[in-house]
Amino acid sequence: MPGTGQPRPRWARHPTPKGVDQHGSRRQSLKNTAEEKIGEAKEAAGKATDNEDLEAEGKSDQAKGAIKQAGEKVKDVFK
Repeated sequence: MPGTGQPRPRWARHPTPKGVDQHGSRRQSLKNTAEEKIGEAKEAAGKATDNEDLEAEGKSDQAKGAIKQAGEKVKDVFK
């Protein structure tokens, strides 16, 4: 530990910079995929119940998830 003459623990030698999430990209990718799957389920439920609003909401959720996923892939290219 600093000031005590003892070395820092291995985990503290190279701390992650503040505000950086090491697994953020993967976590976000999973969230986007989940949003797409929820959209698919809403669309299917809308078709099964003849609910056009739910079907449209499902298609919208799928599109949002796909766009976010594409954005994450672009960010990963520039890392």
